[in-house]
Amino acid sequence: MRMDVTAQQSGLINSDDRTLASVFCAYTVTATFWLLFATAVGVLMAYKFGAPDYLTFGRLRPIHTNDTFYGWASVALVGLAYYVAARSSRAPLYSAKLAWIGLVLFNLAAVAGTIALDLGFNDGNLEYREWPWPIRLIFLAALIVTAWNLIGTVARRSTKDIYLSNWYTIGGVLWTCIIAVVAILPWYQYGLGQVSVSGFYMHNAVGMSFTPLALGIFYYALPKVLSRPIYSYSLGVFAFWTNLVFYPLIGAHHFLFSPLPWFLQTTAIVFSVAMLVPVWGGSANFLLTMHGRWHGMAQSVPLMFIFVGVIGYLVGSTQGTFEAFRSLQQVWHFTNFTVGHSHLTMYGFVTFAIWGGVYALLPLATGKQPHSLGLTLHFWMALVGSFIYVISLSVGGTIQGLDWIHGVPFIQSVADMQSYWVWRGVGGSLMWLSHVVFAWNVWCMSYGVGAKASLDDSSSTEGAGA
Repeated sequence: MRMDVTAQQSGLINSDDRTLASVFCAYTVTATFWLLFATAVGVLMAYKFGAPDYLTFGRLRPIHTNDTFYGWASVALVGLAYYVAARSSRAPLYSAKLAWIGLVLFNLAAVAGTIALDLGFNDGNLEYREWPWPIRLIFLAALIVTAWNLIGTVARRSTKDIYLSNWYTIGGVLWTCIIAVVAILPWYQYGLGQVSVSGFYMHNAVGMSFTPLALGIFYYALPKVLSRPIYSYSLGVFAFWTNLVFYPLIGAHHFLFSPLPWFLQTTAIVFSVAMLVPVWGGSANFLLTMHGRWHGMAQSVPLMFIFVGVIGYLVGSTQGTFEAFRSLQQVWHFTNFTVGHSHLTMYGFVTFAIWGGVYALLPLATGKQPHSLGLTLHFWMALVGSFIYVISLSVGGTIQGLDWIHGVPFIQSVADMQSYWVWRGVGGSLMWLSHVVFAWNVWCMSYGVGAKASLDDSSSTEGAGA
């Protein structure tokens, strides 16, 4: 009789594992589609500077940014968050049905938003929230479903405490719900109120949504790859709360020298400097966890992706603090430098974090892993391409800003940027080619025939304060 009960329990556990793996695969595959599509549009935009009459930049650019944000990054991070929540809680997913509903809603919003923007239905001059409000309601519904499912999964945990990753991922989803609601409330979307809310939304979309979700993936995947606990659980909690305290108010630093109240601009600068506390604290936590294991990086491509993501987080966020100073805003504001900065954070940090998480965790879920050549090609093309992209626009954008300060004719600043835009296209092309390789790797790890992976998913996060 006892053997029958044991066999029945084992069957239930295997069923839960298969359900979790299928949800994880589906989220990763659909997110990869949106990565390919959104960044293909981005590459096309890069070449548009040389042939501006070929396609309409004003319609392509919001398609590129919104699909990158809400098609690629959001879907991929939620898929990873589901896997981390279930595994770190040692519990089955609260509801596979809710996970599938959320995936449908995410993709429905992305498809509808893309079609609307291409047809010219745009909500105006509100960066990263150009989708018409009914489409943003669909996205908000997907977030609510996701938050409910993650909270339900963690609430059913078989461990005493909530593991640190789930603080970040659940917090990120809940904060995104708040940001999404603020973005569609109509009564202050006029004049300076619209400007202030736009700064709040576009900056918090990165810092209160993608950042905590990506950091939550780091806190689970890094100990898993290294088979050692995170350096300091307390430091992770400290970074979590200081990020929550300092980040929401810094969006106004995008509108220095604008008619926004001077005290609001100054507050944004002060809090931007304060953001060095969670950024440096969190980065130190990750780097100290890796300390003594640098020699293993060459044998672990997922660890290489995670390491680049950590450096991207450290450098990109620190750069954002310096950009907030008025003296540097005078040079860089409205230039291509800010485009390079946004790619350093969303690509060098968030996207590399997603890739590191997928390569570390998806093989554990499916038992398949990509071949080493595909991993290596993806890493180096993405790294070199993004380096060329960010450096070219950082240098070119600085020259552009100095031209404006010195009062040279505007067309001269355009001519001075020509060679840097060419390099932007070269870097962007390498980045997109790396995404094609990533798509093949995802297929090998999910529905295709990949190399056999180790299925040892025992929690290496124990001892980290979980």
